[in-house]
Amino acid sequence: MQHRQKDRKLYFNELSATSWKYFLPYIERYLPIEQGMNVLEIGCGDGGNLLPFSERGCEVVGVDLAECRINDAKRFFEEAGAKGRFIASDVFEMKGIEHHFDLIICHDVIEHIMDKASFLPKLRKFLRLGGVVFMSFPAWQMPFGGHQQICRSKFLSHLPWFHLLPEDVYAAILKAFHEKPGITDELLDIKQTRCTIELFEGLAAQHFAIRNRTLFFINPHYEIKFDLRPRLLWPRLARMRHVRNFFTTSCFYILE
Repeated sequence: MQHRQKDRKLYFNELSATSWKYFLPYIERYLPIEQGMNVLEIGCGDGGNLLPFSERGCEVVGVDLAECRINDAKRFFEEAGAKGRFIASDVFEMKGIEHHFDLIICHDVIEHIMDKASFLPKLRKFLRLGGVVFMSFPAWQMPFGGHQQICRSKFLSHLPWFHLLPEDVYAAILKAFHEKPGITDELLDIKQTRCTIELFEGLAAQHFAIRNRTLFFINPHYEIKFDLRPRLLWPRLARMRHVRNFFTTSCFYILE
C-alpha cells in the first residue's frame, strides 16, 4: 500500500491542494464559485476536495458510506478551521435536499458504482436549475484503473495493468501476495464496476448535456503525488474510441 493511502491527513492535504489548483478552476470555467453557494460531494471520503470550496465561502456537504472517513473529514475540517457538514449515509436515502445544490462533485466515485444507469439520473433531483455536476474518474484500462495502489504489497501497488488479467488470475495473484480479504474484495468489486469513457458518456448523455470533456494523459493529481506536470491526452488519440482508455489517467466532465 502506498504511504498516502495509510496517512489520511496527508491524503486530505494532497486532495485539497489538487482541488484548489485544478478542480475548482476547471469547474469555474462553467460555474462561477460564489460565497453562499451550496456544494455537495458524493463519496467525499476525508473531505479534501471540499476544503477549497469551504474556504471560498460555499456551504459544503460531504456524504460517504464509510463512517470512518466521515469522522476523519470532520476532524480535518475542524483542524483547518473550516466549515462543512459531513454525513455517513447513502445520499439517495437523505430527505429534504431535493433541488438544493448549485454544484455536485463526484470525484473517483462512478467507477465504484455497479448500477450507473440508475445513479446518474438520480443526481438530477439534487441540482438547482442552472446547477452542474463535476464528474471525474480514471478510465478502466489505464495503468492503475483497478485502484491497485491500495494493495498492501508494495510490488502490486506499483504494478500497472495487472488488473486487466482474467478475474481468476487476478484473484490468484492477490492471494499469492497475501492481500487481506477486505482489500481483495474491494479490488474484485472494482473489476466488476469498472467504467470506460464510452460507457460513461453513453449513460450520461441520456440524462445530461455534456458541456465539457477533458481527458488527461497525466492526471493533475499526479503533480502533488509524483511531481509530474499534468498533460492532456493528444487530441487525435482522444478521438480513438476504446484505445484512448489505455492512456487516460483521468477524465473530467461538466454535466448540465
